[in-house]
Amino acid sequence: MSLAPSSIAGELALRCTGLHRHLGQGEGRVHVLKGVSFEARRGQVYAIVGPSGCGKSTLLYLLGLLDQPDQGQIEINGKLMSNHDDVARTAARGEHIGFVFQFHFLMLEFTALENVMMPMRKLGRLPQAAMTARAHDLLEAVGLGTKTHRLGTQLSGGEQQRVAVARALANQPAILLADEPTGNLDAKNSGVVFDLLTRLAKEQGQAIVLVTHNAEIAQRCDFTRPMRDGLFI
Repeated sequence: MSLAPSSIAGELALRCTGLHRHLGQGEGRVHVLKGVSFEARRGQVYAIVGPSGCGKSTLLYLLGLLDQPDQGQIEINGKLMSNHDDVARTAARGEHIGFVFQFHFLMLEFTALENVMMPMRKLGRLPQAAMTARAHDLLEAVGLGTKTHRLGTQLSGGEQQRVAVARALANQPAILLADEPTGNLDAKNSGVVFDLLTRLAKEQGQAIVLVTHNAEIAQRCDFTRPMRDGLFI
């Protein structure tokens, strides 16, 4: 099921230039990112791989506008965002960026449908009927069309992560950021979730940037960028 035209595939969605980030204070201060530059285009899947502590997750948080770099720039859809205040960056996240994490972070007391509708409600761009219809379509696309009204507690781990994928795509973001999106799943469900994530994002023209330790998943991405000691190698 295609939920949006993919004619925008290939357009530049994200660019970062010369990112530096330090964490900690005093003698414990660590130079985590040391001038990282990166770009991602719509309809393509990028894997960032490397040992623990090399800066992968720190970079993902910067790209998702959850943190600010000490130096360098981040552009989303051609607009400089790294120097904006918290309010502007929060608004940009809601409109342009979708997140999938290792743990689904669903609101378990709500239904699958309600969880997928939450980002749309927050953005406030669609009327109620349109939000409901889009949430239904996304859940159908991830194979949960018959479980839209089940609470999060009534879904398996793999199903919960598939709801998280649908939720991340709800606002048709330009960029999908995924931090170990299959890390909490068995091999079968890992393959299912990765296939759904990449197929739907490609159909909708999202750029996908994922951090993974899973070599098989990384090999199936369009591009793999290894990191070590705060730099791409």
